[in-house]
Amino acid sequence: MLASPTEKLKLAVEGTTAILTIDNPAANVWDEESLSGLEAIMAQLNADREIFALVIHGAGEKFFSAGADLNVFADGDRARARSMALHFGRAFEALSAFRGVSIAAINGYAMGGGLECALACDLRIAEQHAQLALPEATVGLLPCGGGTQNLAWVVGEGWAKRMILCGERVNAETAERIGLVEAVVEKGEALATAKAWAANVGRQSPVAVTACKGLIMRARKGPMAESYAHEREAFVDLFSTADQREGVNAFLEKRAPVWENA
Repeated sequence: MLASPTEKLKLAVEGTTAILTIDNPAANVWDEESLSGLEAIMAQLNADREIFALVIHGAGEKFFSAGADLNVFADGDRARARSMALHFGRAFEALSAFRGVSIAAINGYAMGGGLECALACDLRIAEQHAQLALPEATVGLLPCGGGTQNLAWVVGEGWAKRMILCGERVNAETAERIGLVEAVVEKGEALATAKAWAANVGRQSPVAVTACKGLIMRARKGPMAESYAHEREAFVDLFSTADQREGVNAFLEKRAPVWENA
């Protein structure tokens, strides 16, 4: 039975999709409790073979997440800074490593750690009023939840430098143009759109999706020539799974496949 260890993260299940709501008023900020909670939730989702996709959104209409509560860093305590950095890293790396497909439904401001959370997801949908930024350097800090690495990978070095080094905030339209989000929708429609995408994920073999995602993520760190070989081996490995046989035979028999995630 899936359950959130913290009231700051609401967890629900709809079919094969887990719905996670960041609910820490007023700006849905991240703290040690919610970051540890996210890490624990990801472990649960990875262990539940009935979950194929994850949708994350923010409670309310104004904030996806405004990132970290800066009050935590006001006294300049290095030990607390190290602890928070580790919590951010562990939580968002766990999100990035989810075996299924994660979708951020950005329903408002995604600032700092809020945008880093979205960047740790596989796909991002922004509502028209959304604002996205990594403004840490404007207060003497830097993104420590993967932001400097993931933003550069997603939008390229130039736009990453504009957003991080110049403190530039982008609206939803610009975010879509530079590839930071995959779609822009009307206010209030991000969650429904994300659920529709997640339903599409559920129609595919979860075993195949996990293998494909691993290969795509490998492109960030491995030589291309080696990745070609891994791709071929991953293809052959699928032939030891029940889903491979079910998928091919369902197609040939002109029926919908019944995935076992095995």
